[in-house]
Amino acid sequence: MKLVLASASPRRLDLLARIGVVPDAVDPADIDEEPAAGELPRPHALRLAEEKAAAVAERHPDALVLAADTVVAVGRRILPKVEDEATLRRCMALLSGRRHRVLTGVALAVPGGKRRSRLVETMIAMKRLSAEEIDFYAGHGEWRGKAGGYALQGYGEVYVRYIAGSYSNVVGLPLAETRHLLKSAGYDLA
Repeated sequence: MKLVLASASPRRLDLLARIGVVPDAVDPADIDEEPAAGELPRPHALRLAEEKAAAVAERHPDALVLAADTVVAVGRRILPKVEDEATLRRCMALLSGRRHRVLTGVALAVPGGKRRSRLVETMIAMKRLSAEEIDFYAGHGEWRGKAGGYALQGYGEVYVRYIAGSYSNVVGLPLAETRHLLKSAGYDLA
């Protein structure tokens, strides 16, 4: 059975390779990722993953379509995917010295219109960041396009003092849950 990854994320491709999965195609979904009015982080992450899977499944009706969306949340607040330094600085100031959650919705569209999904949550605590540390991190540029503005798999890891849950979830794709979804749909995995 063919597998299509509904994501342009190179991190997700790398993570899938760790479990021996190489998608037959990569076809990113083009959907509006803005939270709905009053939408909380957990349902937001799951909704986006499911909408991405559904959108790409329309183009690949005979394939498994894997989609994911990762959200960083402080309380009920969803942090943006950071594209500019001013937003990065606001996010880092908010995360400084606090706990936050990284939520990833994973959805698998199965031929015939069925969909399976999971939501994975990881708790992270950041150390208190000085202005110099934020300046230094801003200079790295690895934060561009990242939810909440930091990359746990990069230099951002030095600011994390506590993590409870799936490391791969924070990077962008919870591997244990993804593997389970694929196997349960009949995808050939060792």
